[in-house]
Amino acid sequence: MSIRSKSISVSFDNKKILEDINLELEEGEILSIIGPNGAGKSTFLNILSGDIKPDNGSVLYDEKILDSIGIEERSFTRSVMSQSQVLVFDFLVKEIIEMGWIDRGISSYAKYFKTAMTDIIRECDIEPLLNQTFNTLSGGEQRRIHFARTLLQLWRPSDSNDPRYLLLDEPTANLDLSYEVKLLNIIKNKAELGYGVLLIIHDINLAAKFSNKIALFHEGSLFAFGAPEEVLKSEILSEVYRIPIEVDNDSLTIKYY
Repeated sequence: MSIRSKSISVSFDNKKILEDINLELEEGEILSIIGPNGAGKSTFLNILSGDIKPDNGSVLYDEKILDSIGIEERSFTRSVMSQSQVLVFDFLVKEIIEMGWIDRGISSYAKYFKTAMTDIIRECDIEPLLNQTFNTLSGGEQRRIHFARTLLQLWRPSDSNDPRYLLLDEPTANLDLSYEVKLLNIIKNKAELGYGVLLIIHDINLAAKFSNKIALFHEGSLFAFGAPEEVLKSEILSEVYRIPIEVDNDSLTIKYY
């Protein structure tokens, strides 16, 4: 069971954004995408989610072509947290989270709604924010609420075997250090429960600590891919980021100069 990109290429205004990207996100793993700004990371996530169509190539959800899967079925299988999610209307925080609930027309799921909300609110530690209006929150608080909504979308009863994939674009942006670590531990726990997690992240040290695999994007290409110790090498990172970078091979700690 996986989400797989097959020879994905896309250009905007005659500018190459991605070229021949082949990647696979499997259940139970955290695949982090790293790379400089403009490397094509967010565009790739949007193609995997179905929000953007590639010029060439295809996306497969458990070997089914994404274009053949209806919107509701996609939403039941994968949830997406984008980099920027602006709301014009000032909903309550609780209402924003509730927007993530999908029961796919299965009436038996309705009875789980309160349980699901309680679980997610407790897990994300956001109860004090529930009755505030969303646009009064700080940027970091808003990210935490969108993350909770994303988790609610994939909530299932404990006996469910449905495949679930989290596609997260910079979920730790604007977070305090304590919440950053808490969020990444939640992500790690979800992967242990069988979720497939695609994580775009700028902090290479965090990618090293929390990822099963790392994909390094550079100028629209997949520059390196593999386990953290295979990708996070001084010469590779220094070439891509164009600054001297030293990697401690024992601890996979990255230092910048």
